Amino acid sequence: MRHDPDGDPASEPCSGTESLERPTAFDCPVLLTESLVLRAPHAEDIDAIAILADNPAIATMVSRIPHPYGRGDAETFVRTSATRANGNCVYAITDAETGQLYGCCSLETGKDGRSLELGYWIGEPFWRRGIATEAVHALVDMAFRTREINHIDARCRVINPASRRVLQKSGFQFQGSSMIDILSINASVAVEWFRLDRKTWISLIAWSNDARARAV
Repeated sequence: MRHDPDGDPASEPCSGTESLERPTAFDCPVLLTESLVLRAPHAEDIDAIAILADNPAIATMVSRIPHPYGRGDAETFVRTSATRANGNCVYAITDAETGQLYGCCSLETGKDGRSLELGYWIGEPFWRRGIATEAVHALVDMAFRTREINHIDARCRVINPASRRVLQKSGFQFQGSSMIDILSINASVAVEWFRLDRKTWISLIAWSNDARARAV
């Protein structure tokens, strides 16, 4: 994944919500990048998740994180994430060397089974380090390489330019604006909708490979 030196992003949240309308869960392999390990959240993450997510700067940028956010919320999140009954892949974003938890990210399967929705948030102490960008690139590459999907969607609040930069640098293209409900403030807010389709992703991968070849 490429780095985002300015980012302090939060997009749509990791979700463990179950729905009988969703397709069967896919495998969610552990993902390794240059500096990160993306893996399933587990019990040892509960305290760190509760501390990082209990922050209005996070909760007000995503739709389904309550505020205040306590240890019980984190326990429920870890437990429901493990079921993946709705096709979700939910990941803890951790440091490859120390195992420190930075945040969470997810891929949620669309009802048609041919698309995904991307979500992520990074704890405020770790903003502006490019972590979200690196995690998003890893998720996108895994999704297009392992699933028969047409596109990946993502949303961010219009007042969150850092999250917008993460999506744009990952190849996502602006599609339009809409309103979504934010649980933490019990209100609807304006969001921007972005999409990355398979054809664009293939072009980006080809360009990246060509650039590496020229640098050798």
